[in-house]
Amino acid sequence: MAQAPTMVRPRPAEEPPGRSEATSTRAFRGDVEGLRAVAVGLVLLYHAGVSLVPGGFVGVDVFFVISGFLITGLLVRELHKTGRISLAGFYARRAKRLLPATAAVLVSTAVLVVTFVPRIHWTEIGGDIVASALYVVNWRLADRSVDYLAEDSGASPLQHFWSLAVEEQYYLIWPVLILLATLWVRHRGRSMTGALWIGLAVIGLPSLAWSIYQTAFEPARAFFITTTRMWELAIGATIAIAASQLARMPQAVAVVLGWSGLAAIAAAGLVDSVHTPWPGYAALLPVLGAAAVIAAGTAAGRAGPIMLLGTRPFLWVGALSYSLYLWHWPLIAIATYHWGSLSLTRGLLLAAISVIPAYLTYRLIENPFRYSAALSRSPRLALSVGANATMIGVLAGTLVVLALPSAAPPGGPSPGAAVLESRAGHASRGAPVDKVAWITPDPLQATKDVPELYADDCQVSEASSDLKPCVYGNPDGKTRVALVGDSKIGQWLPAFQELARSNDWKIITQTKSACPLSAAPVTQNGAVYQSCADWNAKVLAALTGPDKPDYVITSQVRGIATKAPGTSGHAAGVDAMVAGMHASWKPLIDAGVNVIVLGDTPQTGMNVYECVSENTDHLTRCTYDRATGVRRSALPTQQAAIAGMPEVKLVDMTKSICPTPTCAPVIGNVLVYRQGSHLTATYVRTLAPQLGQKLTAAGLPADGKT
Repeated sequence: MAQAPTMVRPRPAEEPPGRSEATSTRAFRGDVEGLRAVAVGLVLLYHAGVSLVPGGFVGVDVFFVISGFLITGLLVRELHKTGRISLAGFYARRAKRLLPATAAVLVSTAVLVVTFVPRIHWTEIGGDIVASALYVVNWRLADRSVDYLAEDSGASPLQHFWSLAVEEQYYLIWPVLILLATLWVRHRGRSMTGALWIGLAVIGLPSLAWSIYQTAFEPARAFFITTTRMWELAIGATIAIAASQLARMPQAVAVVLGWSGLAAIAAAGLVDSVHTPWPGYAALLPVLGAAAVIAAGTAAGRAGPIMLLGTRPFLWVGALSYSLYLWHWPLIAIATYHWGSLSLTRGLLLAAISVIPAYLTYRLIENPFRYSAALSRSPRLALSVGANATMIGVLAGTLVVLALPSAAPPGGPSPGAAVLESRAGHASRGAPVDKVAWITPDPLQATKDVPELYADDCQVSEASSDLKPCVYGNPDGKTRVALVGDSKIGQWLPAFQELARSNDWKIITQTKSACPLSAAPVTQNGAVYQSCADWNAKVLAALTGPDKPDYVITSQVRGIATKAPGTSGHAAGVDAMVAGMHASWKPLIDAGVNVIVLGDTPQTGMNVYECVSENTDHLTRCTYDRATGVRRSALPTQQAAIAGMPEVKLVDMTKSICPTPTCAPVIGNVLVYRQGSHLTATYVRTLAPQLGQKLTAAGLPADGKT
């Protein structure tokens, strides 16, 4: 992909605020309640855009530890008191505690989305609402984070539900493991505590190892998935199981441990950032910090962190933390969709405003359901209430999806770039206009108008360095043409397929997300993009081997590479990329392979399809300046590289994409762009004749006379 999908670092949640079931049967832990306030405070400041806490997302890790501690404490106390665990009772308590408030937020979010969010996002967000209601949204977000075609996805208003989903999935496993441990103890006559330690090890140790591994190789996905987070809840559970022993530690040790833990959480919030691979080993700092605060609390007494955490403001925010967490992010995310990037003042204002619905939800929904005598007496009734609340959330998301109008069929022929040929030299045929009779593809469906190589699974993901060559055109074609590079060459496949039909070409694609054909080192998601370097080595060997093609045609979105040591500035990055391109092209030329560079398409600086979907009667609002678009693209770097290696030819299609100084979003009734600076497959297909002419001029006969 041109650039990695921009995903806002997801955010925290959970375990319900206030004196939960886990604390109601035991002395109230004011330090734990106050620790909730620290966690949600970090999250709110981070989401509001406060730069002083670039690692505010660590609040979610603190929540995981708190939840693991409280819920495990509840389960273990029930086990010691009754000799068993009622799964129906456990899930009934969680259902009445969590689901009614969740339903209220999901329904409200659905209404706000339809009112304020551009229609182009309704289908995606509606699906997020459904997945949030079912507590599986973390897996949906994980898939989207590594989906090359989701590059324009904004931060979902339901993105914060990922952590709630992680917790509920964890609690489908942990109580069952405790039950199995109980049966094993009764059968073997072993220690219950020992069995619980084994259960925690079975969950926690593999999860931590997997978290470190997955974060190193696929950090975007690692952030969301349950298996990389279970160890954090297991740490909290460990503190609950060892609570009686920890309460006997010397007070002086406990005081130091508790305050050190609080300092570790603060340090993580101040030092970590979106550039820190997460969770992995870096998450140990806030997780162990939270564990230290909780572990030391009882023994430290009033000299410990409760001196701060037990004050009235912390206790008040801690009690409100669940509802506050639920409400703040939808308001911020929807405001961002509506207004664009938020200023710090506006972000803080929205975070403050979220206190109002949070308080109302806490008083009018959370507590009434939570302390209902009828629901407490009847787990079946509580589960029924929870199921109905879930269905309300599912229905809300479904209605958002259904509210989107069906794609309108084109009202007539859509010549696209062909209109530029009908009056040669008259660029005005591609000039911006305010309105056209119809547009294809429908802007609401534009992101689906992609080359078939995606459906064929022919593009290598960011995490892999394996080759995935795919063949199009005539498999036995006389001329072998390889399309090599990132998605910017992949987008041209529909035009090459058209040309292959009349030129007896065998088309081979070798593409990898965000990876140019260049020996220059590049970064991705803030880290060295090693899989790109490995893929480049493999693809170059394939292109110069026994099955080498006749032509390699390449393009790329990246204009700069990692700067050489001792250099700085944009020019140094360009020079590094040019050197890397030369290093990759020369072996091809030496092997007798012709190299043609297809110029990068102009960078629009906006989501054109989204703008068009909202301005069908004012399309000129969706134009951009051609010179600026070219300057922001990789074309200047490609031109510089060609100048240093004249045997490589350049094909520049800019004026067929933007024939006038101000670029039109629709040409010949065809939407030009789908995502970022990627062209719709429909428009690319209409460019085949112009592309053929330019390829012929560059030395590749494309006139059907091969």
